[in-house]
Amino acid sequence: MALSWARRHILSLADFQPAEYDAVLQTAASFQEVLSRRTKKVPALQGQVVANLFFEPSTRTRSSFELAAKRLSADTLNFAPSTSSLTKGETILDTAKTYLAMGTDIMVIRHREAGVPLAIAQEMDRLESRVGVFNAGDGQHEHPSQALLDLFTICLLLDPEKPRLSLLQGKKIAIVGDVLHSRVARSNIWSLTASGAEVHLAAPPTLLPKPFAEFVTADAQNLDRQLFLHWSLNPALEAADFVMTLRLQKERMMQHLLPSLREYHQQFGITHQRLKRCRPEVKVLHPGPVNRGVEISSELMDDPQFSLISQQVTSGVAVRMALLYLMGSGKV
Repeated sequence: MALSWARRHILSLADFQPAEYDAVLQTAASFQEVLSRRTKKVPALQGQVVANLFFEPSTRTRSSFELAAKRLSADTLNFAPSTSSLTKGETILDTAKTYLAMGTDIMVIRHREAGVPLAIAQEMDRLESRVGVFNAGDGQHEHPSQALLDLFTICLLLDPEKPRLSLLQGKKIAIVGDVLHSRVARSNIWSLTASGAEVHLAAPPTLLPKPFAEFVTADAQNLDRQLFLHWSLNPALEAADFVMTLRLQKERMMQHLLPSLREYHQQFGITHQRLKRCRPEVKVLHPGPVNRGVEISSELMDDPQFSLISQQVTSGVAVRMALLYLMGSGKV
């Protein structure tokens, strides 16, 4: 794994370069092979400390990062806000500095407010520490590791021997659901459009405002990004190669953004019948947790012919191993 990696922090995919995506994909493929062995542990980060600072509840992401760190032989520290000094008035930056003083090498941060991982990364840089900060989801901003594991899942399907970004060139990918409030959608838009894929967003107008079309116009990489918006489902599904559904946060009902969950499923729920508009070999993804019968039918979710949802969970450990390895391998 002699891949060059210059990025200390991973906070967003907005400025990721194609070579960086390929470095993650190739490294993840190597670790996927490691995870298939009887002995699933490698000494890549032995002696380093990974702190999981999750200020927001999480099961999948937190467990996946913890397992990834342990598979790399790193020591792990897990933070729980309910039993921390935050309850006594300690600030988030003070908490981060406490973990820095314990010898932490990589901090994995999740917070319900956008910008918290960036603030911690800036503080670590100001202190001239060598700590790398990873954004494990911040507010409605981004969720880089989820988008990267989605990318890896798709590329691995297209070429199990050599997953790479260019495999998605010209593919049509539909992202359906609560795009407005989804940090997963934002990260996926950056990664998928960087690959040359044609990305189609579909949602009710209340969950996909017109300004969202300008999401990638500030791109400074001169990539030929293709992003399209639809306020009905059928145009997005027409001849799609992949369909990615997003979790509908039920609290949106309280904000009167949707008439009912039943009506949402009737208009935007993904079913076997609706997939007939897509390419015959279409595959379906969902970042989880899934509201069965809302974003996707139970029958489709459990159908291995179409669903990649379980593969996404499996991919998560290999991808997060790759990310921690790339961030930590340059340390002495």
